[in-house]
Amino acid sequence: MIPVTGYATHRVAILGLGRSGLSAARALREGGAHPVCWDDNPEARERAEDEGFEVTDLLKPGAFDDIATLIVSPGIAHLYPAPNPVIAAAQAAGIPVDNDIGLFFRALAHGGWQDFDTPPRVIAVTGSNGKSTTSALIHHILAVSGRQAQLAGNIGRGVLDIDPPGDGGVVVLELSSYQTELARALTPDVAVFTNLSPDHLDRHGGIGGYFAAKRRLFAEGGPDRAVIGVDEPEGRFLAGQLSEGPGDDRVIRISVAGKLTGPGWHVFARKGFLSEYRKGRQAGSIDLRAINGLPGAHNHQNACAAYAACRTLGLAPRQIEAAFHSFQGLPHRSQIIAEAGGVTYVNDSKATNVDSAAKALTAFRNIRWICGGLQKEGGLAGLGAGLDNVVKAYVIGREAAGFALQLPSIESEVCTTMARAVARAVEEARDGETVLLAPAAASFDQYDNFEQRGTDFAQTVLAHLADRA
Repeated sequence: MIPVTGYATHRVAILGLGRSGLSAARALREGGAHPVCWDDNPEARERAEDEGFEVTDLLKPGAFDDIATLIVSPGIAHLYPAPNPVIAAAQAAGIPVDNDIGLFFRALAHGGWQDFDTPPRVIAVTGSNGKSTTSALIHHILAVSGRQAQLAGNIGRGVLDIDPPGDGGVVVLELSSYQTELARALTPDVAVFTNLSPDHLDRHGGIGGYFAAKRRLFAEGGPDRAVIGVDEPEGRFLAGQLSEGPGDDRVIRISVAGKLTGPGWHVFARKGFLSEYRKGRQAGSIDLRAINGLPGAHNHQNACAAYAACRTLGLAPRQIEAAFHSFQGLPHRSQIIAEAGGVTYVNDSKATNVDSAAKALTAFRNIRWICGGLQKEGGLAGLGAGLDNVVKAYVIGREAAGFALQLPSIESEVCTTMARAVARAVEEARDGETVLLAPAAASFDQYDNFEQRGTDFAQTVLAHLADRA
């Protein structure tokens, strides 16, 4: 645990008592503060009381009279689509609002690092797609290379649950827009922006608010190095804002859309090859085609981002390449479940939006595509050329028929359930084809989360293959 100092003897309100909320309460108590907790869920309140925390309705009159600050869990919307009443009450009372990420960076700044030969570093990764894989890949590279590293944030452990980093240690954080939008301190040593595509628009009041939440990671404190995906206008805009000129190598631009040129620092992937150029000269190259844990252009972008981040810490290209080959990928993200009868079964349940699904569709050929669920704004128009690789779609979800109507250019079958979709895909798949779960939709119409959906797919596939063996 990282104790949160600076609030000793003060009362600090906690709104939301999930993983991050309870973690923040514990870390504040460890630092001498008195947490005052609230959650609309009675079971969550009971868990907090069982740990000895004070539980108080933060909407009662005078609730903020003696509160130093309010810490809000990331899952709680604060302004859009409607102002949260507790947060609004705190702001009306002049109470600062923060979250566990802001507490983490403030606490870490008081870690006695002056006694270390090599101060610890923090690498923070954000973006619409690929941030989990990029974060996990950076952590894997560091661990394989013998560096002390911890993975936390939106993946792995809560940020305040990790151990205080030691001499030369590295903390790798995956940060969602929900986490960056309220944090009052954001001071990573290296900040990574993978890409941007429409997502969570209701939470952020539109695409501009969504980008603004991501941009805060680079604007609030200013990282020593910034790794920026420049395949979208927002990435190019961000890189331009951070850079002092074409040769400013504090900004590393990455791309999978084409070769990057100029006197700066660039990492890009073309036709399966990663290239690093610095000051106009090639500094490294890796053949990504045979790396099973990183299939497709979207994972090549993740590889570019992780490579660039690790290069800022002084790792050699060959160290990074060796670690790439031992990376197994993350569950539910282009995860190969099985290979049988010449057919490959891939779980990409994390493809919860059209952009990520389109990238999965371009990573494979001859696809039996399992898709559908709770659609997000914008429809399916963004799937584009990826549909050319689809042999047939098997549509799941409560609105499967409506989803299928948006796929007029390909053969589709309304299956509704995962069991039916997998059964039909396994039955019809032929040698050289891929059965791919890449839903292009959220899971909440039938599942609690994308992990549960991916697990259902994997278990159903393996059961069918066992029956056919």
